[in-house]
Amino acid sequence: MPLHAQSHGQSFLALASNRFRGEGLYLLDEPEAALSVSGELALLAVVAHAAQVGAQFIIATHSPVLLACPDAVIFECDEAGVTPRGYEDVDAVRLTRTFLEAPERFLRAALDETEL
Repeated sequence: MPLHAQSHGQSFLALASNRFRGEGLYLLDEPEAALSVSGELALLAVVAHAAQVGAQFIIATHSPVLLACPDAVIFECDEAGVTPRGYEDVDAVRLTRTFLEAPERFLRAALDETEL
């Protein structure tokens, strides 16, 4: 199917699948913006496979799915600067996990804060 006939996420995954090869350096800025969770998993598979055959990636992301890429070196950027982190220590991972454990608590707090 032509890229222009696909959704943003579908066309991005098609591009990634066909372009991300070994021996390349790829810079991605929040690629999850166009993707569902299943799309993020598909991109993770493409990235992991390309990395196995020599590609290198620098990915700016808030996605716990993409952050879980095998053998990834994770850096977190915040007020303190750029700090190496383990997967479990990244704010995006901790916050997502906490949200999934008790979404009603987060929703209640978010909705209370946005009342007019």
